[in-house]
Amino acid sequence: MAGFAGFDCSGYPGDNTMSWLIANTNLVWCGYYLAPAPSHGNAGWMGKQASLAAAGWGIAPVYVGQQVTGPGSLNPSTATGQTDGAQAAGYMSSEGFPAGSYVYLDIENGPPLSQPQQDYLAAWSTAVVAGGYNPGVYCSHLLAAQIAVLQPGARIWAFRISGIAPGNQNSPYPESDPAGCGYGAATAWQLIQECKIQITPGGPYSLQVDLDSATTADPGAPDAPPPAPTATGE
Repeated sequence: MAGFAGFDCSGYPGDNTMSWLIANTNLVWCGYYLAPAPSHGNAGWMGKQASLAAAGWGIAPVYVGQQVTGPGSLNPSTATGQTDGAQAAGYMSSEGFPAGSYVYLDIENGPPLSQPQQDYLAAWSTAVVAGGYNPGVYCSHLLAAQIAVLQPGARIWAFRISGIAPGNQNSPYPESDPAGCGYGAATAWQLIQECKIQITPGGPYSLQVDLDSATTADPGAPDAPPPAPTATGE
């Protein structure tokens, strides 16, 4: 199964860039950082949901919460999960995402998934659901199966570098089956990190992004409703 090409980058690329990319490349969805969050202060994406959706972009909202390594806030617990999950759901509502949409909790580390992280994930997911939305998780492919057991029904966006050198990348961008990340039920796969792409025809490779592929053109969209029952005529 082929996937749908997408990208994510920390800061908003700008309205003109987003318009050019949707019109001139095979990119159909983008990561959308909800901020300020505990480990992500750049709020450049905020306020763009309506215009991006109107332009035809699929959107994968991302919440960069408590971490155990690297920069940011390093305090995963049940209490911070409750607070951060409520904040994520609040952002989803204020940004205009439909009820039932998925928001992806960013987990940057590889194994092991510590007990405080498990507690944080559980509390965060519960708070997101209480706020009217659904949890997803962005994580290493090495954690995907464990997280899927801990949070059945969560959409998984797994990172596993494909072996393609980042460098400069040209459209068409990868549309690989997300199962290629090593977790067969993944909704999305981040397969190239920190590459550069063009944002004008023949122009410089000036926008640094991560490239992704998903099973759907809109990885944050709510689940489709079940089909209506068919009349039997009885």
